[in-house]
Amino acid sequence: MTTSLHLMKLCVGAEGPDELAAWQTRFGSGPARHVTRMWPKREVELLEGGSIFWVFKGVMMARQRILTLERVEGADGIQRCGIVLDRDLVRVAAVPRRPFQGWRYLAAADAPPDLPAGRALEEALPPAIAAALADMGLR
Repeated sequence: MTTSLHLMKLCVGAEGPDELAAWQTRFGSGPARHVTRMWPKREVELLEGGSIFWVFKGVMMARQRILTLERVEGADGIQRCGIVLDRDLVRVAAVPRRPFQGWRYLAAADAPPDLPAGRALEEALPPAIAAALADMGLR
């Protein structure tokens, strides 16, 4: 990854990366999109190769590259931010994260590494087990 800035977001409603990927394919074959209320003030840095790192049940387990940001008007007339994402969901080393609201900036130095190609094909561990292993320093 070439950027110094990413986003971190809780993935509510999906048990893990496989379920998120399946959910995103239900909305067509183009890029995935996540709509959020706030527009990132550090947009330029995010668009220089940043990713959104997904946290599943307290464990950061995957990322998707941010392609662009687009304005989206809700049914209520309020402008929101559509984060357009690469469809490719990249597995990362499991890292426990406490609950938070919205999204948070994540410096590249704090981002977990991508899993090696062979490990990325493995079925994701349940978040509770991944968190326990990460707490022990095992990934």
